Amino acid sequence: MTRVAAIDCGTNSIRLLVADADPLTGELVDLDRRMTIVRLGQGVDKTGRLAPEALERTFAACREYAEVIKSHGAERVRFVATSASRDAENRDDFVRGVLDILGVEPEVISGDQEAEFSFTGATKELTGSDHLAKPYLVVDIGGGSTEFVVGDDHVRAARSVDVGCVRLTERHIRTDPPAPAELAAVRADITAALDLAEETVPIREARTLVGLAGSVTTVSAIALGLDEYDSAAIHHSRVSYEQVSEIVGRLAGATHDERAAIPVMHPGRVDVIVPGALVLLSIMERTGAREVVVSEHDILDGIGWSIA
Repeated sequence: MTRVAAIDCGTNSIRLLVADADPLTGELVDLDRRMTIVRLGQGVDKTGRLAPEALERTFAACREYAEVIKSHGAERVRFVATSASRDAENRDDFVRGVLDILGVEPEVISGDQEAEFSFTGATKELTGSDHLAKPYLVVDIGGGSTEFVVGDDHVRAARSVDVGCVRLTERHIRTDPPAPAELAAVRADITAALDLAEETVPIREARTLVGLAGSVTTVSAIALGLDEYDSAAIHHSRVSYEQVSEIVGRLAGATHDERAAIPVMHPGRVDVIVPGALVLLSIMERTGAREVVVSEHDILDGIGWSIA
């Protein structure tokens, strides 16, 4: 057993996993898994820089995580930063702040590396499963980007494209509920991104669609009719195309307050869930997937395995 701490800092959230890795069983045994909405990517698409208030929110979460890591006595720590910090001119300010707090330098990884970690985390425990047909298409719908990975037991092709729930919201959503023209603009961006992904990733060849990250798990929680967020119920749940389509329509027609009143809706996701759910729906339409298998294990677990 090796005790590891993995941190994934994306555009919308920062997450921590402290776990014991068992190489004999291929399991990561969770000791602590948590998420904080910090919106690090606030305004990055427009300004090209990380906002001071976004950096401070992120550093506050890092200070909390440092205490958790210390209390569990993790032997190895890896901090991976994704879309927002890749795009920012002042990412050195971010790197220095994290290093001061956690004692490890954040690795600003490429979209392709991000995709490989996501695939490993989502599929490692699926390997050998008889009930899910291969190849898998793993889609990780983040705040700033979406990763597409096709593979069997290993990655065959991967691509990261710049459509995510935060980026699309900041680009196009101005009214509440979103106006039809705004939703059409979001759709157009997603269509262009899917075209780009298909240049290198054979997404239509996949036989099982596996969906990751908060937009997907929120859609699952709504489909399940949960009164509160239940990770165990959501993990490996299956949501049909018809359910996703109905939920997207419901969310797109709701006001901010109506979306906030949904019991499983995280406050930090209320304003970005519609574009995020639209990404999922568009992927299902493009690939013909009749359902999405939802995984709570994702890039965070892939990072954990990379240092185990």
